[in-house]
Amino acid sequence: MLEKLLAKIEENKDQMIDIRRYLHENPELSFEEVNTSKYIADFYKDKDVDVQTNVGNHGVKVTIDSGKPGKTLAIRADFDALPIEEATGLPFASKNPGVMHACGHDAHTAYMLILADALIELKDEFEGKIVIIHQDAEEVPPGGAIGMIKDGVLAGVDNTFGIHVMSNKPYGVIHYVPGEAQNGRAKFVLKVQGVGGHGSSPHEANDAIVAASYFVTAIQTVVSRRLSPFDTGVVTIGSFDGKGSFNAIKDSVVLEGDVRGMSEEVRKKIEVEVKRIVKGLEVMYNVTCELDYANDYPVLYNDPELTEHIGAVLSEANFEDVTEVVKAGPMSPSEDFAYYAKEVPSSFFYVGAAPVDKEAFPHHHPKFDIEEGSMMIAARAMATVVADYFSNDQSENK
Repeated sequence: MLEKLLAKIEENKDQMIDIRRYLHENPELSFEEVNTSKYIADFYKDKDVDVQTNVGNHGVKVTIDSGKPGKTLAIRADFDALPIEEATGLPFASKNPGVMHACGHDAHTAYMLILADALIELKDEFEGKIVIIHQDAEEVPPGGAIGMIKDGVLAGVDNTFGIHVMSNKPYGVIHYVPGEAQNGRAKFVLKVQGVGGHGSSPHEANDAIVAASYFVTAIQTVVSRRLSPFDTGVVTIGSFDGKGSFNAIKDSVVLEGDVRGMSEEVRKKIEVEVKRIVKGLEVMYNVTCELDYANDYPVLYNDPELTEHIGAVLSEANFEDVTEVVKAGPMSPSEDFAYYAKEVPSSFFYVGAAPVDKEAFPHHHPKFDIEEGSMMIAARAMATVVADYFSNDQSENK
């Protein structure tokens, strides 16, 4: 099965690049992805598969049924873009002002479509079902995975696999991470309400900027003084809306913060401490505070046994262009694939995609780009673990 899969993928290499470039030129933001969703669904027209659209929101579920009993494996690719003005100068740069594929989701969709096409043609070669999850809204909390799961995308699924291309990892290197792989996340919005007044008479007002500034400083002690040095946590104040007149005392300020933690215990601890500091702020500065604190993406937990096996399979595969398969440590960004991993044993691994002949920029940067060969590596890698998955399953059944 594997040799046929890889041959089919190689045969459609140019189509994969064309798909990626089309999507890159025509990006859509989360929850507005009608055209992208339709493009994906249209790809499967006249193919021998079951296609469900508008799963969750604009998600697409494709079921490849071998017609024979066996396990059901889901493989997932996301397809939403970001509200960023592209500055790559690529000949296929975004045509939509203020929107670009700055995280590689166009590449995820392109490799997955070509892989799915090959799996459809070879479905007589395995026993069981493969569910292709084309997911929208990965970038928007609380994440598009939630809606797709609620709509039954994982019904009957035994395991889920996913890949992310990484512009900050060397091209040709595949990374796998058993256990905790990516941070869980929370977001909070804090409104500090004081009393406005004239800059010359601070005693007649109650300065919200002073109170809010203290909060920014105090919140840094959560990680440095409330977490164990062996735990991982981050608290970032990303927005401080205190704009006003230079000679007026501001009556209210709104702050927005980002929280990351590599365990649910750390996330809960940070939440408790943030709320404690807010209460202290009210007492110390005689202000009133409104705190909206929301946990969203969980910690991404890769099933250790499954992931170690995937690492071993990929290490033995001897892929073209793959220089190394590395057992890596946790990564700091968050990823809503974590929701699938909470439901069924799963594994999410990473393909290095740093451009070879130009500067590499991080994800979510206006100049973000990837080495397009990473899509072929992703397709070959996923094809290999899928073929191995069903080969082992068939052996067990027999």
